Amino acid sequence: MAVGKREALKRRHERLRKEVRGTPDRPRLCVFRSLNHIYAQVIDDSSGRTLASASTLDAEIKADLDNKTKTEQAGLVGNLVAKRAQSKGISQTVFDRGGRKYHGRVKALADGARESGLRF
Repeated sequence: MAVGKREALKRRHERLRKEVRGTPDRPRLCVFRSLNHIYAQVIDDSSGRTLASASTLDAEIKADLDNKTKTEQAGLVGNLVAKRAQSKGISQTVFDRGGRKYHGRVKALADGARESGLRF
């Protein structure tokens, strides 16, 4: 039985989420990658609240994104989400790659967050 790309992505993400849980001490850094943008959220799963978020649509970094590749843009989003998380007192997270492979834009976002001091 053939499985489409979206269904396979959903299955991988569900399999990953069985293991990865965000706690108040160590929330989950969740990444969503669309065709043109990348989004990151720091989530406390025990209360179901988003503590910090960033994306390529944020006005704060929108001007810096011109003439940059999507991978470079993802690194800037990683820096921004890490700074916002640290301003809320979060220094350590668990990384949720959203069912995607850990390379390209997802890896660039993680590296950008690490550069800004967030630990996984």
